[in-house]
Amino acid sequence: MTPVTATKPDTSLVRRARKVDRVLAETYPDARCELDFDDPFQLLVVTVLSAQTTDKRVNAVRPTLFAAYPDAKAMAAADRATLEGIVGPLGFFRAKTESLLRLSAALVEDHGGEVPGRLVDLVKLPGVGRKTANVVLGNAFDVPGITVDTHFGRLARRLGWTEETDPVKVEHAVGALFPKRDWTMLSHHLIWHGRRRCHSQKPACGACPVAQWCPSFGAGPTDPEAAAKLVKTEGRA
Repeated sequence: MTPVTATKPDTSLVRRARKVDRVLAETYPDARCELDFDDPFQLLVVTVLSAQTTDKRVNAVRPTLFAAYPDAKAMAAADRATLEGIVGPLGFFRAKTESLLRLSAALVEDHGGEVPGRLVDLVKLPGVGRKTANVVLGNAFDVPGITVDTHFGRLARRLGWTEETDPVKVEHAVGALFPKRDWTMLSHHLIWHGRRRCHSQKPACGACPVAQWCPSFGAGPTDPEAAAKLVKTEGRA
């Protein structure tokens, strides 16, 4: 684990960060996990599958996948070729099939087929890091967690909340700015904003609801009309 030095954040930074989160909550009242799931096992699996593809594509294969393998025991016993055929549209299907088989087997062998509800146990599972673990904890178990994906990390730096690039350090730095109870929804707010307005290459600065608190304002078009054309009404296809 990456060592993290705890420092008390500046009060003005805390106030600014919490104001940004409140405005983003008003801007995206429907913010949530964009991966479809019915239970912790499904969420764990679809989160693992979402690497290097889009949530929309994962959601498209989910019904077929879980109709065939509704739980860890069934998936651990899956025929490799059949499973590869189902996850094939997501790319890297051999590696992803191997990940699902190993993950399911570990759940059966170490946890009786159930997804554990503790970070320390989740990160010991094959192919599960802190990001995936926090997605599962926050959305399936209501245990607060910060999900540092590429969007979250980019926005945390653009907003001046941290200069860290290591995901674990970003997680701890940003976590210090907010009450723990807000962590999961904070993750959704930043990820939705990153997918819809604060893009990697051309952020829609002129159509940004938190522009006045952003030290990176001007990284993208500031003209309202030009910026409005960059706004997406939903996340990545």
